Amino acid sequence: MPSRSLFRAVIVVVAVTAALVGIGVLIAVCLVAATVGYRIRRARGVREHDRECRALAEGLEAVIGELRVGAHPSVAVATAAADLTGTAGRALTVGAARGRLGGSVADGLCSPGTVLQAELFRIAMAWRLAEQHGLALVELLAAARADLSGRMRFRESAIAGLAGAHATALVLSGLPLLGVALGELMGAHPVGLLLGSGPGTVLLPLGIALACAGVWWTDAITGRVSR
Repeated sequence: MPSRSLFRAVIVVVAVTAALVGIGVLIAVCLVAATVGYRIRRARGVREHDRECRALAEGLEAVIGELRVGAHPSVAVATAAADLTGTAGRALTVGAARGRLGGSVADGLCSPGTVLQAELFRIAMAWRLAEQHGLALVELLAAARADLSGRMRFRESAIAGLAGAHATALVLSGLPLLGVALGELMGAHPVGLLLGSGPGTVLLPLGIALACAGVWWTDAITGRVSR
């Protein structure tokens, strides 16, 4: 089977690489690669979430404008969805289709598992309140849009405020490299120890693991604060 062949190929590559550079170096490189890959994916996710939130805010503004001139709710949502792409556009398109078929637009707006899951859920709840209790839909959607805009501004402010602390944490994570460089200048030859067999097989991956854990932990803290 292809999967078994791929697994065998990976095992062979890992074994050959470990034999050439040592198991400690291989583990350290894998840890660094995993951390870099995680940070790249996280940065992309943050950018995608911000982009989709801005699109959703624009879509909500369009829906509110259509409702204020007397458009039917499903028509208003469909009109707004026509100018959007991505997760926001798909959610509004599904909601408009549900409304045209006699269902609830709110059911179509819910998009679990997407980058806008929480934002769309809050908008769907506002829509359900209007449907179930006869409240003014325009006012509830305007409040939902104001809430979305406020959350976006807070997140941008929090990210900007944490930029200095985040940069400091990254610098501290790289300080062990400075220590290794100073050790080489002093003639202690730590590079030879870390890249060689014996204690270096344990010390190098252990040090890299601690540095990578610091980066992950810093990202987790800053990400939790900026939500």
